[in-house]
Amino acid sequence: MVFTEQIIHCSNPDCEQPINHIGDRLCQTCQTPLIYRYLWAVGVETDSVTIGTKIDERYEVITEQIWLDTQPGEIPKVPPEIPQEAIPYLKLNREKLHIPQPYGFVSVGEDPALNILLLENTPIDQQGNLYPVITAVWEEAKAVRQLYWLWQILQLWQPLSEQGVSASLLSPYNILVQGWCIKLLELHPNTEPLTLQDLGESWYSWIKVAKSEIAPSLNHIIQQMCQGEAEFTTISHQLNQLLLTSAAELPLMINTAGFTDPGLVLKHNEDSCYPNNTDNLDEFLTQHLSIVCDGIDGHDGGEVASQLAVQSLKLQISIWLQDVTQQSEIISPELLKQQLEASLRVVNNMIWSRNDEQNRQGRERMATTLVLAVQIPQNIITHTGWESNNTHELYIANVGDSRAYWITANYCQLLTTDDDMATREVRSGQSLYRQADKKPNAHALTQALGTREAEFLKFSVKRFILEEDGILLLCSDGLSDRDGVEKSWQELVIPLLKGEIAVEDAAKDWVKKANEKNGQDNTSAVISVCRVSQAYLVPVPPASLVLESDEPEESAITLVESKPSELQTPEVDSIKESSQALLDLDLNEETEPDVSQTPNQSKIFVQLTGIVALLLVGTSLGLITWRQLQPQSFNQFCRQLIPKLEQFCPNQE
Repeated sequence: MVFTEQIIHCSNPDCEQPINHIGDRLCQTCQTPLIYRYLWAVGVETDSVTIGTKIDERYEVITEQIWLDTQPGEIPKVPPEIPQEAIPYLKLNREKLHIPQPYGFVSVGEDPALNILLLENTPIDQQGNLYPVITAVWEEAKAVRQLYWLWQILQLWQPLSEQGVSASLLSPYNILVQGWCIKLLELHPNTEPLTLQDLGESWYSWIKVAKSEIAPSLNHIIQQMCQGEAEFTTISHQLNQLLLTSAAELPLMINTAGFTDPGLVLKHNEDSCYPNNTDNLDEFLTQHLSIVCDGIDGHDGGEVASQLAVQSLKLQISIWLQDVTQQSEIISPELLKQQLEASLRVVNNMIWSRNDEQNRQGRERMATTLVLAVQIPQNIITHTGWESNNTHELYIANVGDSRAYWITANYCQLLTTDDDMATREVRSGQSLYRQADKKPNAHALTQALGTREAEFLKFSVKRFILEEDGILLLCSDGLSDRDGVEKSWQELVIPLLKGEIAVEDAAKDWVKKANEKNGQDNTSAVISVCRVSQAYLVPVPPASLVLESDEPEESAITLVESKPSELQTPEVDSIKESSQALLDLDLNEETEPDVSQTPNQSKIFVQLTGIVALLLVGTSLGLITWRQLQPQSFNQFCRQLIPKLEQFCPNQE
C-alpha cells in the first residue's frame, strides 16, 4: 500500500489512452463518461488501511470504508469458492433495492484468508458520501414517510430472518435512506435468535419524535411488539392501515403517456404498451394502469403475444379496479398481490394455449416480457375524518427484462430485477453479479409470459406508496440496455418535472434518444408523472370508471380458429389445472384476522365476505377476458370442464 497519483481509467475497451485524473467527468481521449463506482468495504482489516492509499493497484481509499474502483471496466477478483459472508447478500438479491450486493474481494495484510468484501449498490452518492442515517432525518420527515420507512423495515424482517441476518435492521446506524427508500449499509449476522420484540424495542425511541397525528397509534403497535402480544401478520395489518390512512391525506394527480417505435433497423415492432400514441384512451384507466410488453426477439409471433397480453390485462384490470372502488374495507397487500398474479396467470395460459393450438414448437412459440404498474384507488377514512378515494398504493409486476424506474429530481431508482441467467446464478449463490454478467448467455431470459405453464412461473409483484412528486418509467430493454436510463434520466426528466415539456413529448423524446444509442431494437416507454405536492393540486371532480366495450378492440392480433380435435387432451388438462388453482386459492393464513385480537366480529365478517367476493370477481374477469380474446379455445375449454366449474363460463357459442 503506497501513495500514488489519483487516476481513474476509462471503461471504454477501445480507448487508446484510458488514464484520466480523478475529478474528470469525461475521458480526455474518447469523451466517454467516466464511471465513479464507490464501494463499501467490510472486514476486520478495513480499520488498518490508510486513507488516500491505493489497494491492489486499483481501489482508492476515500474514507476508512468507502473505496473507489479506479478500473471499473475490469472484472473484480473473486476467490474460487465464494466466501460464506457473501452468501446472504446473494440470496437476498430480490431485495437489492434495499440491500447492497457483493462486488469483489481484496486481501489486505499478511494473511490472504482475511478478505475484505467490497459491496456495490450501497447507500453512497455520486460524490462518495453516505446517504443520511434514518435517525438523522426522522424528526423532519412527514408522517407518511415515517410510517413508510417502518413498513419497509417490517417487510424486510422475514426475508432477512430466513438468512440469519435480521440483526441488520436493529441498528439505526446501519439503516440509511434515499428519499422514501430504506437502504441497508451492510448485513450483520445474528448472534442469537431474534423476534419482533427485538425489532419493536429498536423502534421505541423513535416514538417520542414521531408526528403527533400518528404517535398514539404507532405507540400502540410498538407496545404490542415489545410485549410479544401479536403475530407478524397482525402488526403488518395494523401498520398498513395506519400508513394508508396517512397517505390518503395527500392529493394525487397522475398524468400518463406512452410511445413505442420499431427502431432504426427492424421493420416490425414486437413491443406493445399502454397507453400509447394510437390508443383510444379511457381517462380513468390511463390514470391507474401502464404496461410495457416486449415480444421476445427471435420468437415468431412475439408481436402477437405482446399485444394479446396488453389487451387482456386492460380488460381484467378495468373490472378489478371497478370492484376495488366499491369496497368499504381495506384490501390487504397480500390479497391484492394474489389477485394481480391471478390475472397474469390467465394471460400466460392464453398465450400458452394459443401456441399449442397452432402447434408452435421451439423458437416458433410466441412469448413476451411484461412490466405492469397499477395504482389502486382504495377508499379509506383519513386521520382528519374525511373519506378519501385513494390510498396511494402502487403495485408493479414484471416478468422478463422489461423494467420499472422511479425518478425524482435527485435520484433514479430501479424498482425491478431482470429474469435472466446472470440473476439466476447470483440468487443461487453460484456467482457474484459482475462475474455472471460477463458470461456469453448472461442476459438470456429465464422466463417470460407464454414460455411455460403459469404454475411454473414466478411473478415478481411489489407494493409501493406514492408519497412524493416523481416519475414512474416503464420501458423495454431497447431503452434500458447499456444503462440507457441511468445515463439519460437527468437530461430528460428534470424538464418534465419542471413542467417545461408535456409527458407525451417526453415519452417520444426518450424513445428517440434510445434509437440514437441502440436503434437495432424496438423501444417502448410509458411515463407517469405523479404529483402529491399541494402546489400541484387542482380541484377536479373524481373521474368515473368507464369500462371498455364488451367487444374486443381492433388490433393486429389475428385469431386463428381451431377445430375441437386440434386441442389435445394433455394441453386442456393443464389449462384446467391452472384455472382450478385460481378458484382454490387458500388465503386463510394471510388474510384471516386473529379473533382474539379483534373483538368486532361483524367487521371480520364484512372483511371475509369482501375477500371471497374479490376472488370470485378475479376469477370471473379472467374467464371473461379469455372468452373475448380467444373464443374458440375458451369454448373448447368450457366444454371439457368438470360440472362444478361450468357455471363460471358465460354462454358458449
